Amino acid sequence: MRIKWLLTVWVPAVLTIIIVWLVACAPNAGEELSAPRVEGTIFPLEVVDQAGRTVRVAELPEKIISLAPSNTEILYAIGLGDKLVGVTEYCDYPEEAKQKPQIGGYSTVDIEKVVEIEPDLVLATRIHEGEVIPRLESYGLTVVVLAPKTVEEIIESIDLIGQVTGKGEEASQLTLEMEARVKMITDRTAVLPEEQKPNVFYVLWYDPLTTAGSGSRIHDLIVKAGGNNIAGDLSDYPDISLETVISMNPQVIIADVGHGAGEDLNYQYVLNEKRFEDVDARRNNRVYQIDSDLVSRPAPRIIEGLESFAKFIHPELFP
Repeated sequence: MRIKWLLTVWVPAVLTIIIVWLVACAPNAGEELSAPRVEGTIFPLEVVDQAGRTVRVAELPEKIISLAPSNTEILYAIGLGDKLVGVTEYCDYPEEAKQKPQIGGYSTVDIEKVVEIEPDLVLATRIHEGEVIPRLESYGLTVVVLAPKTVEEIIESIDLIGQVTGKGEEASQLTLEMEARVKMITDRTAVLPEEQKPNVFYVLWYDPLTTAGSGSRIHDLIVKAGGNNIAGDLSDYPDISLETVISMNPQVIIADVGHGAGEDLNYQYVLNEKRFEDVDARRNNRVYQIDSDLVSRPAPRIIEGLESFAKFIHPELFP
């Protein structure tokens, strides 16, 4: 009898509690359900890209087009190669990128091809702001601009891509590693007195003689690596006279190689130009060459470029 009494009293009570709990947890009539969450990212979302534009990303992108080699490298680095459905003809790293459908050149985007692919997300750069981006957006495509000029801004661009693609965790892991490698260098170079920072000349091209001034990524690398950029008073990528370079007497010269069809012409120019004979860098065999892709592309490999600069400029600190 006691068991029957317990069943009569307690079962209804328990059922009542469960029903009340379910009702309390259910959304109210007319209340929207939560937006879908992907690896910490809630879609739709709004971001401010590196051109200062507010962009709405409606849903997790499944088809992505890259309009720059640097953007392509970032996508692969955080595990999005399988979602990449279009690249430029200059997107050659990693090797798999060469097998992706091409949508034209870096500055000569085939708008019709892009629209035909129907991407969920297009990653562009500043060079595309004038004509390409407005045309793509007129077709309803979502475009995010990346325009980093410093190592810190490159790291920010990687985090931004991670945010809009639902790969925030992977992007964060990559940027933390990059920041740690940068710190290993700057911890040593930031404390150097000015007299221990050698004059550095970067040869972007030899005819006309072109270098990297302030506001450029290469200037940022020289400074972080503990050097004094002799073109630091100039802006962006200016021409510079040979006489000015000789008068500054750089102790280190770094030549950009592998850029376009230039191969190692910049390096050979510095080694063979007679007027460089009395410059410290030539006399002390401190003329170096570096793969253009490591320093010109705002992508994860920029850290390799920085590490190379550090070894060139301060071999005593980075043997």
